[in-house]
Amino acid sequence: MIETSIAPQPGIMDIALYQAGAGHGLANAVKLSANENPLGPPPAAVEAILRAAGEVNRYPSSDHADLRRAVGEVHGLDPDRIICGAGSDEIISFLTQAYAGPGTEVLFTEHGFLMYRIAAQAAGAKPVCVPEHDRVTDIDALIAAATPATRLIFIANPNNPTGTMIGLPQLERLARAVPQAILVIDAAYSEYVEGYDGGAELAGRLPNVVMTRTFSKIYGLGGLRVGWAYGPRDIIDVLNRLRGPFNVSSLGLAAAEAAVRDRDWVARCRDETARLRASLAEALAAVGVPSDSSCANFILARFADRATAEACDAALQAEGLIVRQVAGYGLPHCLRMTIGSEAECRALGEAVARFMAGRRG
Repeated sequence: MIETSIAPQPGIMDIALYQAGAGHGLANAVKLSANENPLGPPPAAVEAILRAAGEVNRYPSSDHADLRRAVGEVHGLDPDRIICGAGSDEIISFLTQAYAGPGTEVLFTEHGFLMYRIAAQAAGAKPVCVPEHDRVTDIDALIAAATPATRLIFIANPNNPTGTMIGLPQLERLARAVPQAILVIDAAYSEYVEGYDGGAELAGRLPNVVMTRTFSKIYGLGGLRVGWAYGPRDIIDVLNRLRGPFNVSSLGLAAAEAAVRDRDWVARCRDETARLRASLAEALAAVGVPSDSSCANFILARFADRATAEACDAALQAEGLIVRQVAGYGLPHCLRMTIGSEAECRALGEAVARFMAGRRG
């Protein structure tokens, strides 16, 4: 036997293995646990995938120029200040690799996306979880928690899994109050909010703001893993030095370019989601299950306690309806429910109503 002292970097073994939501591999299950778009990708994106499939023996573009140009044209942004990644998760990892590490701190809110803590731990930085106020980001709490060691602050806006969001003036106040840190505005769900730029204007104007976006949600391309970020030129230059030359597939690049240009599809998906979200929230409230006003494609349903939430989840699974427990986000008494099709939302509302009636009976 060879004795070794091989060990991973500090912090890595503190990362819990990711647990996917229920529903994978279940036949005929209605999966409402991953915030996927039930309408799928735009038809133009599917056509682009089919055209690109014949050339998958070739490496994809290493500079993503066509996609960056398309994103820039649609959103009015400088393509040279855009970076593409294998989902926005990869760009979050780039940011912590580049700017965090031992002796530094990464801030995020108590119900924020789990990837922030994971990325901080992987980089050897100290993750700092900051309280929210009634499931809403608290800017004053974040400012108070910042120290000279703070290097990154991650804010999902709208937030996952709460669905709540705050205004851009508050985000600007945070960026200006903590100039030694990069404020990362995770705008994965921004397309569900009409008239909201996701923080693009701030990222274009302030030297310490980066906005991340994804094609996995409203564009329906989660299976292809494509994301992008926009920010100061010097920060994007640093991130590109960490990026692998072929980190986004040729199919992903082709599909994303077609998808981002289809603004009608985005508007249709946003409007349909808003209609069904309001209907589902009303149905749940009518049977005693409240939720905050959501700005994303899901609802965070609140129950009396953890036992009730878990019992409801089990009852829904028994009917083939798969939602997401969010105890890992500090919300053990809640279930996150993706807005599916009209029939799926109706079935979900009726199933929760039956469960609640049974508890009262």
